Order: sequence, then C-alpha cells, then structure tokens
Amino acid sequence: MYATRRACERCLGPELTAYLLHLRPMEWPIMTAHFLLGALLAVGLRLPPGAAWLAWFVYIVLLNGGTLALNSAFDQDEGDIGYLRQPPKPPRHLAAVSGLMLAAALVLGFLLPPLFAWSNAACVVMAVLYSVPPVRLKARAGWDLLINCLGFGLLTPLAGWGLTGLPLAPWMRWVGLGFGFLFGALYPPTQIYQTGEDRARGDRTLVIVLGEGPSLAGAAGLALAAHLCFGWAAWLHGREPLPLLISLAAWLAVLLPWWARWRRWSPAQHQAGMYRALGAWAVTDVSLLALFWPRAC
Repeated sequence: MYATRRACERCLGPELTAYLLHLRPMEWPIMTAHFLLGALLAVGLRLPPGAAWLAWFVYIVLLNGGTLALNSAFDQDEGDIGYLRQPPKPPRHLAAVSGLMLAAALVLGFLLPPLFAWSNAACVVMAVLYSVPPVRLKARAGWDLLINCLGFGLLTPLAGWGLTGLPLAPWMRWVGLGFGFLFGALYPPTQIYQTGEDRARGDRTLVIVLGEGPSLAGAAGLALAAHLCFGWAAWLHGREPLPLLISLAAWLAVLLPWWARWRRWSPAQHQAGMYRALGAWAVTDVSLLALFWPRAC
C-alpha cells in the first residue's frame, strides 16, 4: 500500500511528499468522474480539449486538492482520514500553500464559461468557510452537511456541464439537485469512522449530534430523495428511468445492512463501509450516463 509513498519520499523528500499526500490525490479519480459526468451529459465525447484540461486542473487539482489540504492544515488529524491512511504530520506551511492554490483556482476559473467560473468561485468561498476558524462550518452540525451537498454534490456536475459553454438544460438542474441529496447520503459514511477524533477536537458534526444510527437512516432517506429527483429529470427529458432502479438498489444494499449492524462494527468496518458507498456512487454515475447520454452523440 505504501510503496508509492516510499518512492515519492525517495524522489521528492519527506516534506514535499507530505504536501502532496495532503492534497489527497487518491480522491482525484472519484472527483474527476463526478466532474466529467456533467460534461459528458452535455456533449458526450465531444469535449472541448483545451477547456476540459484547464477546467480539470482548476477544479480537481487546485480547488479539490487545495480544499482538502486546507482542511488537513486546521484539523491536524493523526488517524486515518478520507482517501489518506496514516497521514503524515501536516507541513508547517500547508495552510498557506492551500490558500494560494484556492486563490489560483478562483482566478483561473474565470478564463472558462460563466457557469463553470461561478460554480468554482462558490466552492472556493465554501472551502474557506468550511475549515477556517472562527467560522469553521465543518464543526457546526447541519452546516457541515449543507456545504458538502452544495459543493461536492450539486456544483461539481454543474461545473462540468459549464465547461462546455452550453446553457444549462432544465432537466440537468434536477440531476444536479439529485446529486446534492446524494452527497447527503454519502456524507455520514465519510464521517462515522472519524467521530472519535472529531469529538476530541470539540467538533459537533451532524453525525455526532444525531448519532450513527439516525445518520445512516437519514442517509437512506436522502438516497431515495436523490433518485426521485433523477426520475423527475428523466421525465422532463423524455427518458425511461429503469437504470435508476439499479442505482437505488446499490445504495440501499450498502446503507440498510449498515444501519442494522452499526453498533457491532469497528471503526475499520465503518471505514470499509464508506468505500462501499463510493462504489454505489459509481453505479449511480454509470446509470445516469446510460439514462441521459446525448442521443445526437
């Protein structure tokens, strides 16, 4: 597991490797897929190459990497965190480096069409509000969920659509809203195994306030709400929504057994559950591509 990390340390040195790891590049393929989903639903494979590469660099490397590094700089986690096991100690200048990355993302984003630029700008603002004291919305129950639903869920596929320069279709608005709800279903699984460290810092995340069982029950409800939005989008677009049944079944297969057994699970089992939920997310992406693929392509 750590062979690549050791190779990076030999090439870059331990300090630069620590900076790289706290950008959490293991998440980039997941974010890339979710981001490009919006672009693929807009134009299929006819992506504008220059805009697509610039948008990917701005949104995935600078924005997403900078957001997660900023979070690490203020959290100072010692245990496993999302997409990074046994994290190295955050380097001394990590907050400054991540701040420069977010500023660069904000400026470069306005080289691209308006829907991308403003979605990206909103995410930069939310990244700061989420992690940086005294606001630090990630420590305020409810706000932590809302920020993630808006940023990762709703705005990411809309930014992908936006890089194409096409106006936003009415049915795509419902797809974006559905992903906002779907990230609400994914968020508790990303937090449950970290509740020990969150409590030690004094953070009151939604999972801590509600408890693990109610949070998982709520996640199942939000997954259902997401698929109702996707179904309405299919109706507006004149598409047969059968692929959504596969997607919903994947989510319920992850969340319902977890909800039934959470008291008996160790933190490692909860962490494994998070990765199964990411697998369900991938099933949703594929289902929506099958459902909404542009017919002209």
